[in-house]
Parts: sequence; structure tokens; C-alpha cells
Amino acid sequence: MNMKIAVIVHLIQWFVAMDLVDAFVTSAVTVTSQSQRIINNDILLPLSSSSTTMTATDTDVLSDPMFIEPLTKPTIPNGKSPEELITIAKRFLQTSKGLGGDPNMLASSFTFEGPVVGPLKKDAFVSAIGSVDFDTAFPNWCPQFYAFHVDPLEDKGNRVWYTARGYGKNEGPLLPFAPEATGKTVVNPPQVCSLTIDHDTGLITKYTIGYVTDRNVGNTGGLGGLYGILYALGKPLPFPEAQPWKMSWQYAFFQKLGSLIN
Repeated sequence: MNMKIAVIVHLIQWFVAMDLVDAFVTSAVTVTSQSQRIINNDILLPLSSSSTTMTATDTDVLSDPMFIEPLTKPTIPNGKSPEELITIAKRFLQTSKGLGGDPNMLASSFTFEGPVVGPLKKDAFVSAIGSVDFDTAFPNWCPQFYAFHVDPLEDKGNRVWYTARGYGKNEGPLLPFAPEATGKTVVNPPQVCSLTIDHDTGLITKYTIGYVTDRNVGNTGGLGGLYGILYALGKPLPFPEAQPWKMSWQYAFFQKLGSLIN
């Protein structure tokens, strides 16, 4: 093999390895014999001998600051409580089985984003959602929303995260994409979604959906949102972003080089 290519590949592998190390550096700090660890991003405390991997008790594990619990952030001054924010989020989702929601609950500054869609402003989002008659297509759709909590790391304390799955049988047309019922059952993968809510007005300022956490679950080809539903119905949209993930030839070539060197 050409020496230059081998050197380049080794360098790339090294950088990838460093990225992985950086991603888990916080975890590593808590279980090694280093003399200090980080708590709440800015407080350094000595690491006791009982906190090592070999001798950690259940209490040590459960109290470790790497685990940010409870998930729901305490009420901020003059703001809505976590319970109020979660109730607003659930009310919005309940108005339309989770595909969109009541336009009157959206702020004028509202934006919508998915993994490859958006950002869409309020008018564009309402128009797009209004053009899809989801109730007719899936009269017995079961959304399966769970794990609602307020983000503990965002300063404004107003972003509600939740996980969505959902399943249902296509019993009617899903215009304009599927003019006739397919009779197929859609099973979604778990997807992380969020609703950001203004403390003063109670209106939603941002909505994100479709971030799949396990592409092997369900029958949507690992796709979230409407793209995944259309794929499961056999009506995928004709562009790469609406198709299941495929390894690029560049990535396949990179992996092959790595395996040859190793």
C-alpha cells in the first residue's frame, strides 16, 4: 500500500479515536484515579477512593454528578413550573394526535425544525400541516408519547423534551402522498422531540421532531416524522433525505482501508 495513503488513514483513525475519547471524557474522569472531578461544570472536588470503578457502591454510583437528576429543572423565578410547561406541551400534542397541533398555541416567532426539514416559520408550518389529513389516513393512530421532562441544562428552563413512538394502520388516503389506503401498519422508531414554551405567554416558540434514537426499531427504514411514515406505506419521497440511510462509497472505502491496515 502507498505509504502516504497509510499515513493519512492512520491520522484519520487517530482523530476519530480522539473524538470518541472527548465524548466520554466526563465519564472517564469519574471512574479513574485522577485527583479531581467536575461537578456542575465548574466546581472541582477531590475524588475519594470509594469512587473508583473497582470499589464504587450503589450510593456512589447513584450520587455521581455525571448523572443529572432529577431531569425536570426547578421552577425559575417568575416562570411557569415544570408541571405547567409539560401540561401545555401535552395539550398541544393532544389537539392533533401529535402531528402538528393547535395553531393558536404557537407564538408569532414560532419555528419548526426536523433532522432535514426547516426551519419553518409559523405560517409555513401551519400550511404544511394543514395540507395533510392524518386523521383520515390513520383513524386509530396511537402516538405513544412518554418521558416528558424540562431540560435541566438550558438557562431559560422552558424546553420540554419527550420521546415519541407511535403505530397505526393506514385505513384511508394520506393526501397528497398516498391517494388510496394501503392497509399497511406503520410502526415508528423512538424519536426525540421538543417543545419550547414562552414563560410569559404560554405560547410555543419552537417545535422539533423526528430525531430517531434507534433506526433498527419499527418499519420506517430508520426514518422519523412523515418521511418515515411514507416509507412504511411504500410511498417514499424521491430524494435521499426521505430514504433509509445508506453507506456512501467514500465511507465504505475508508472502512476498507482501515481493515486492511489493521
